[in-house]
Amino acid sequence: MRWVSACLLLLLSWQAEASCLPFVGERMRFAVGWEFINAGTATMDIERTSEGWRTRSFARSNRLVDMFKKVRDTITAEGMCLKGRMQSVSFDVVQHEGHYHSRKETRFLWRQGKVSYTQNKKTSWYPVPAGHLSVVDAFLFTRAQSLKPGDVLRIPIFDSRKRYEVVVQVGKRREMLYAPWGERVPCIVLTPRLRTEGIFSSKGTMRIWVTDDARHIPLKMVAKIKFGHIVARLEQYRKD
Repeated sequence: MRWVSACLLLLLSWQAEASCLPFVGERMRFAVGWEFINAGTATMDIERTSEGWRTRSFARSNRLVDMFKKVRDTITAEGMCLKGRMQSVSFDVVQHEGHYHSRKETRFLWRQGKVSYTQNKKTSWYPVPAGHLSVVDAFLFTRAQSLKPGDVLRIPIFDSRKRYEVVVQVGKRREMLYAPWGERVPCIVLTPRLRTEGIFSSKGTMRIWVTDDARHIPLKMVAKIKFGHIVARLEQYRKD
């Protein structure tokens, strides 16, 4: 019977790991606009690593916008499963926006209960216990939940030198949106209350429309910025 018990334990551990890595293999491409102007594209790919997953996001402005402010931003976030729960490991942001260039590196040293934050080769340390996520992993965590209209989620995160609990509100009404696979699908609307700039340089108001199914695929994102709104719409989606 030992081999039966061993197989059972292996199956249970695999299921726990699979639930912690529900979106590995996803590849998404978004059209990004500022108000009614087509501004560029953004991609998000999620791949498996030896210890967990890696999310790569890349945003670039189009040729027209390049004439005024060329944008080439890269975000790389890594995480792992820790006792069946998500734990961020690293979060790197490389920004090239016009004349502004920056590199920010966050390392979640959960075994030591702290985080290192490096910006332009200057490092600071912060007390952060295990269980905290980057903003990207917090989004993946939200998608992995069984979301119902009216739900409220509270997720511990560390972002831009700040440790806090982001509150994600699930809208009470469902809305219909066109999906890139050619049909209208019901969506629920997520409103994360960010105290930092997150991934859209948008502190505060932001809304995300996700499919009302187990995948919770983001079809549309709207973020308020200093001048107007940034709108991202999903153009392509596939999962390997």
